[in-house]
This record gives sequence, C-alpha cells and structure tokens, in this order.
Amino acid sequence: MTKYMKYLLVAAIALAFMNGCPKPKPTELGQKPVTTDITKPGGGDESSTSGTDQGSVLTGALAGLKTIYFDFDKYNLRDDAKATLEADARILMDNPKSRVVIEGHCDERGTTEYNLALGEKRAAATRDYLIRLGVDAGQLSIISYGEERPVAMGHDEDSWSQNRRSQFAPK
Repeated sequence: MTKYMKYLLVAAIALAFMNGCPKPKPTELGQKPVTTDITKPGGGDESSTSGTDQGSVLTGALAGLKTIYFDFDKYNLRDDAKATLEADARILMDNPKSRVVIEGHCDERGTTEYNLALGEKRAAATRDYLIRLGVDAGQLSIISYGEERPVAMGHDEDSWSQNRRSQFAPK
C-alpha cells in the first residue's frame, strides 16, 4: 500500500466517524417543549402557528406564564421581558407549591455548543430575576435547548426573533 493510499484510508475512516456522530443533546432529556405564549415578540397579537408544539401543557393559573424574548446574541433582560416576568412572578408566588422548568432557546445561528451555552445563560437570567422578585428558588429549575426546538421554522429575522426566548414548562 502506498503512502498516498494510507492517507486516503485514514481520511475516509475519519470522515465516516464524523458523519456518524449525532449532535449533542440538551442536559436533561425527555423534557417536552412548551410554548406558553405564542404571541410574537414585543407583545403583538398575531399568533405563530409554525413550530412543532404550540400547545401549553401548563394548567390552571400557571398557564398564564408568558414567554420572554431576547435580542440577538444577548442574554440580558430587555425592559419588556422584565415587565412580563413581574407578572409571571406574581403568578408563581400565588402558587408556591408549583414547580416549573425555565427553558432557554436560541435561533439557528451559531454552533450547537454556543447556542446551548447561550440558552442556559438566558434561562439563568430569567430564573435569577424571578428570584430577585421574590419567587422561591425551589420552584424553578433551568434547561437549555439551544437551537434544537424552534417555534418558528423560517430563516429570517422574524422567525429568529421568535426563537430567542425563555419559556416555562411544568416540572
């Protein structure tokens, strides 16, 4: 076997391994994505029907928890998100036995690893603000889905802005 053929064989094997490796999964598997508020970012009344799961599995008073949205490549809370979280905090404090998971999501831009980290920062910022507002930390946990669970399937700013979010799911 010539030196050239050995290099081709090594490259073919490496390519076969790379193609067979799945993308990393979020840290807590089995969590069902939930959209608790399917209005567009900024409080518009148009609802989005794209995505795979638009129904909320939160029930009772917790069904009133709203999704918040983030600017591109950011995890700091916007003023509209803070106002939304103030209402969410009241709901959670009125239901002290409730437990929710805060899901951090990103748009499709960026690597899987980067988006998982950014989604975690978004969920953590949401949790931390709710705790500062008086919500018991024991009611809240976080998970990042990165770009893996979009609610809008388009490849434009309107879709991306809907996918950069933190939302609530039952625990």
